[in-house]
Amino acid sequence: MQLKNKVAIITGAAQGIGQTIAMCFAKEGAHVSVCDINGEGVKKVSQDIVALSQESIWSEVDVTNTSQVGDMVRKTAEGFGRVDILVNNAGVPDQGVSVVEQDIDSWQRIVDIHLRGTYLCSKEVGKEMIKNNFGRIVNISSIIGLTGFPMRTAYGPAKSAIIMLTKVLAIEWAPYNINVNAVAPGYIRTKMLEDLIHAGKLNEEKICNRIPLKRFGTKEEIANVVQFLCSDAASYITGATITVDGGWVAYGYV
Repeated sequence: MQLKNKVAIITGAAQGIGQTIAMCFAKEGAHVSVCDINGEGVKKVSQDIVALSQESIWSEVDVTNTSQVGDMVRKTAEGFGRVDILVNNAGVPDQGVSVVEQDIDSWQRIVDIHLRGTYLCSKEVGKEMIKNNFGRIVNISSIIGLTGFPMRTAYGPAKSAIIMLTKVLAIEWAPYNINVNAVAPGYIRTKMLEDLIHAGKLNEEKICNRIPLKRFGTKEEIANVVQFLCSDAASYITGATITVDGGWVAYGYV
């Protein structure tokens, strides 16, 4: 078990990639604090973790709310004695409209959930990790933060900023044995992606033809990379962004 007895916080853990990461960590021996704005959903995930004979606590949290984030981190630190790992996964999709059509309140909400949420959670968890002189943080970015996608005027810039925040925190916290990295998924088969396909906003065949590996990724393939970055095997990796995208970003042929 690569994460045996480690204490991990996973945000946005009620479903999708976050839920899969939480269950993956539990199977690898971690005790997991799961949080999400969907309280009922994240409570169920916590119960599933306990069913695997691992300890778990859950919190209903809006990651843009400073006091709620602080309470969640304190609850975890007091309940388990420390925090070893943080995975900043909470996020929402963009509106999928052009910049001239997007209203500023919706733009700000998307930026806040992704960027402010990652910043706040990292800041509060960082205080605990600095005290313990140990930590592993993984921020979930996106290939949309690395390349230009139309009609992603909030999501793309926010995910790009997360990559820079990852680098800054990695350098600032390196003296405290805290590694900070990012994972940039490509098209991963989640409910969010399926909803966009069914709504006619994405064309699965067209996208898969553009991906060198010719398929969508799985949630487990993201969880495996996050797990690696939190394990001792990745102890000399910090400030990095790893694309898990089937070759999308590397592909330059037209």
